[in-house]
Amino acid sequence: MDAIDRRIVKVLQAEGRISNADLADRVGLSPSPCLRRVRVLEEAGVIAGYRARVEREAIGLGLTVFVEISVTRHSRRNAEVVERRLSDVPGAVSCHMVSGAADFLLELAVPDLATYERILTSYLLSLDEVADIRSNFSLRPVLVEGALDLELAAGAPLPASPAGEA
Repeated sequence: MDAIDRRIVKVLQAEGRISNADLADRVGLSPSPCLRRVRVLEEAGVIAGYRARVEREAIGLGLTVFVEISVTRHSRRNAEVVERRLSDVPGAVSCHMVSGAADFLLELAVPDLATYERILTSYLLSLDEVADIRSNFSLRPVLVEGALDLELAAGAPLPASPAGEA
């Protein structure tokens, strides 16, 4: 990806419904070359799709739970069984196999604590391959679905840290 491709992707990450003419204007291209570049980025898998971002609270899914799951006896079979079952859990937003204290980190968006309790008991605790579960409840979101840092992906140096500022 060159600098123009990165600009295209950056705009599309923020405004997925922008018209091609407006996108072309924003990145300094005419519409035809811009559309060609977008299609190449889509075909290459850089742009994986377009979707609406739905506000969880607005649709009644105001509780976000991060569930740390550890499996019994580490084996490929146990990991595969847990992976398959976690993809079927109601309310699952994302799931990652992780390193550290847990083996999987599952993010759930649910209406309330009672719903999470039903999911916990009916789906998660029913897995023989699960050794331990720890739940973390989000108090409030700080950054949700942030845009990918295209400059970092391109190998750009890190900006100066604001931590030292007063």
